[in-house]
Amino acid sequence: MAAPRRVIEISIGDEELAWLERIARSRTEPACRVARARMLLAYRTDPSTHAVGEAIGVTHQTVQRCLDRAVRFGVMAALDDSPRPGKAAEITDEARAWLVSLACQKAKELGYPHELWTTRLLACHVRAHAAAAGHPCLANIVQGTVCKILARHEVKPHKVRYYLERRDEAFEAKMAEVLCVYREVAVLRESEANDTNVAIISYDEKPGIQAIGNTAPDLPPRPGSHASFARDHEYKRHGTLSLLAGIDLLTGHVHACVEERHRSREFIGLLKRLDQAYPADPAIKLILDNHSAHISKETSAWVAAQPEARFSFVFTPKHGSWLNLVEGFFSKMARSMLRHIRVASKAELKARILAYLDDLNRDPVIHTWTYKIAQAA
Repeated sequence: MAAPRRVIEISIGDEELAWLERIARSRTEPACRVARARMLLAYRTDPSTHAVGEAIGVTHQTVQRCLDRAVRFGVMAALDDSPRPGKAAEITDEARAWLVSLACQKAKELGYPHELWTTRLLACHVRAHAAAAGHPCLANIVQGTVCKILARHEVKPHKVRYYLERRDEAFEAKMAEVLCVYREVAVLRESEANDTNVAIISYDEKPGIQAIGNTAPDLPPRPGSHASFARDHEYKRHGTLSLLAGIDLLTGHVHACVEERHRSREFIGLLKRLDQAYPADPAIKLILDNHSAHISKETSAWVAAQPEARFSFVFTPKHGSWLNLVEGFFSKMARSMLRHIRVASKAELKARILAYLDDLNRDPVIHTWTYKIAQAA
């Protein structure tokens, strides 16, 4: 007579059941965890180690061990391997700290021609100097172990992350002044007044727009064959142009010109365009950066010769060009119109830029600023 089958009672809560079902369907979990989750779910339906083993493709002893661990340590703990004794770690915490401190120095500071470490170079340096530094456990360290130690401490000495140091001591005050202008724009727009005594322009230059031409015709897409345009790697350089543009923050109209350069005389030419575009009564207030053309003697003399209070400049702080709304316009233009552009000459590039601006001015978009505007006085 066969011995009665022993049934192992396992308590699986609703939350644990949901986790087991999720792991059993996972494609990213380790295979051993997926198999054990499937064992526990299958045993819950049919409490037979032999039947579960055949369904999963393992022996009934493997199923038995999984069930025993679930009873002893819990259902979720049964998915992981039991800790093994293994060999005691030979690298001490002090040695790891010394290695990380080396990684936090530049390689050139320790006599190497390299600016930064490579993990291979760092491993060689550690092997050569570990014993003298009192860490003989690192004398035979390999590159892979160095990578693991650095990853554990989240140190990447082979990479550079750039930042921009704030060098303008009056940054906050200048930013507040710009934000006050944006607040003024918001108030004027909310008032819905038809006539205002000020025109507010966000102005900047976009220099170095390249006029690049093809050396061979572009090949168009072909359904089922070529999904995108094909272009010859070689190209011709025809030179560069500069776009000088100012956006009226009340109407969205873009005042612009395309020039060969962006010196004081070109900037004054743009100011003359603005002077002609508006009646003589309203003042014209420009938000702009500290480019030399904006503060040159030539520019200052021309502005001084105009009627009093006709032009006023509000400068963004140094390294604060992101405060100027026109930068977003330039970014959109670069992504939508200038991206991958090819022309036969600079004249064609200028004509296409002006056509793009004319198209925008047929249906102007009003640009608004919201970041920290509530704090503006």
